[in-house]
Amino acid sequence: MITLIDLHKAFGANRVLQGARLVIPTGQSMVVIGGSGTGKSVLIKCILGIVKPDSGTILIDGQDVAKVPRDAFLARFGMLFQGGALFDSLPVWQNVAFRLLRGSLATPKVEAKEIAISKLRRVGLSPDVADRLPAELSGGMQKRVGLARAICAEPEIIFFDEPTTGLDPIMAGVINDLIREIVSEMGATAVTITHDLTSVRAIADRVAMLHGGIIRWEGPIADLDSSNDPYVDQFIHGRATGPIATIR
Repeated sequence: MITLIDLHKAFGANRVLQGARLVIPTGQSMVVIGGSGTGKSVLIKCILGIVKPDSGTILIDGQDVAKVPRDAFLARFGMLFQGGALFDSLPVWQNVAFRLLRGSLATPKVEAKEIAISKLRRVGLSPDVADRLPAELSGGMQKRVGLARAICAEPEIIFFDEPTTGLDPIMAGVINDLIREIVSEMGATAVTITHDLTSVRAIADRVAMLHGGIIRWEGPIADLDSSNDPYVDQFIHGRATGPIATIR
């Protein structure tokens, strides 16, 4: 579904991506791991077109994203943001149905609200949440609302940016289980970036390790612990010594 070929991106002297290559199979859940500042978010932003790579090619379902109409391209994606990114002034249901309510083919409000409520139910939230404001919800509930918004338009590809950040271990487990179930039900292609190894093991079909601007290792989750890659080994075991510098 997604192919990255020799992707480069620098911000001044900071060379974030230096020839990243990755193939994400259709219907698979790919988790990208790596330390802070290694370019995981930049990688996703390049795919979405938020950041323009300096060179390289990004293919979505075999099509070069640089040659695809922008609206048609973005319609294929859903996104769960790290901080929730809910609109404080909008009730929950309008947050969930945000994409449906906009554009020349906007869904009527009554229908959009029904769809939003159905998605809220899918993530374990009752209909009475729909008319509340985000500030009235706990962090875990806000994360579920963000997940409901990500799946509201039935996207083919869903991105999850640090989906369990700021959550207690129990709620993090709930979110991981929801992500895994929903991605499987929808048959969507999922790309997650995370530091949380518990999340990696819960939601990944495949794992890619980004370090030094390149994908150092990629493979099925079952091979993660036996990758024989020193960068992967140091990262997943949290060792202070190894090829990854501990002073940043």
